[in-house]
Amino acid sequence: MTLPVDPAENLAALIRCPSVTPAEGGALTALQAMLAPLGFAVERPVFSEDGTPDIENLYARRSGNGPHLMFAGHTDVVPVGDEAAWTHPPFAAEIARGEMYGRGAVDMKGGIACFVAAVARHVEKKGALKGSVSLLITGDEEGPAINGTVKLLEWAAGRGETWDAALVGEPTNPDRLGDMIKIGRRGSLSGVVTVNGRQGHAAYPHLADNPVRGLMALVDALLVPAFDEGTKDFQPTNLEVTSIDVGNPASNVIPAKAVATFNIRFNDTWTAESLQAEIHNRLDAASRRKTYRKGRKEPVDYDLVWKDRPSHVFLTRDDRLVDALSGSVRAVVGATPELSTSGGTSDARFIKDYCPVVEFGLVGKTMHMVDERVALADLETLTQIYQRFLEDWFG
Repeated sequence: MTLPVDPAENLAALIRCPSVTPAEGGALTALQAMLAPLGFAVERPVFSEDGTPDIENLYARRSGNGPHLMFAGHTDVVPVGDEAAWTHPPFAAEIARGEMYGRGAVDMKGGIACFVAAVARHVEKKGALKGSVSLLITGDEEGPAINGTVKLLEWAAGRGETWDAALVGEPTNPDRLGDMIKIGRRGSLSGVVTVNGRQGHAAYPHLADNPVRGLMALVDALLVPAFDEGTKDFQPTNLEVTSIDVGNPASNVIPAKAVATFNIRFNDTWTAESLQAEIHNRLDAASRRKTYRKGRKEPVDYDLVWKDRPSHVFLTRDDRLVDALSGSVRAVVGATPELSTSGGTSDARFIKDYCPVVEFGLVGKTMHMVDERVALADLETLTQIYQRFLEDWFG
């Protein structure tokens, strides 16, 4: 029986599956074939919700006596963009100059390939693990994230699954393997502010109310003053206005509405609820201070709508988990990784409600780009780190 001990072979098999969200593309089937000779019991539940595509997911477990470690990730990938701009076909897994090219090479089929190889090497070298290992793999991380990890966790927990710790294989390293372990994430909150005006002719402004004037004042209140100066573990909370639109094709018409969309990445100074209250207070105060035009008494009329579900801030304080992974990185590459909470959100924001979770994977420089690629040497190094981590955490 041949075990999947070579991470490059594992990755090539996954890259050759065109699993662009929401398509499974054969990637979960390829992964299941790798796990079968390792003794994993594999299930592939499909989850649905109105208005979203059905998503197939994978949950695999190799049971043993001892603690339970979850490895989490996703096989879905973002679209390739302009395929003609790729040096090598995005789903061919071609190798050139010591690098493997393909969509998902680092985000994050590469991490999955290395973890499977690490488990296979452990089994080949030492036999059974001193506990249980599961893989929780979704096909919806790059999509709306509705029928993926959230429901897969609920489904598994409903069947009695519990976990002592989780490792997410997202590409966390900015420059080289061993740079960074993610031990938490900032929260994320998005909203839309609409200022209601009165449409009219630009030559007769006294007959109209220009909402752009009011929106400028409200946006300024969102940006100044700063929300905080950061904390010991997190960067300062930051709000970015991501879109301003009036939907007005005519240059001589004062628009009826002006709309601004914003996103906030927030630290542990705030909860989503306390931050929403702060935003409301700022907008209310600004709307009372500002009128549509000098001489008018009416305050700025606005609406605020919160988009989607907020992602909550979290920090992992499990010393056993963090120390085992940090020690494994140090033992393999000879450097101590930075413990960071920087960057965007990941599915760790869902896993943290079930067990302590950290993130560590490949170098992310080419993720989502044309010519996404990974060094073969990095695949081998990450496999060695994962293997050492399995031994240390279970040991």
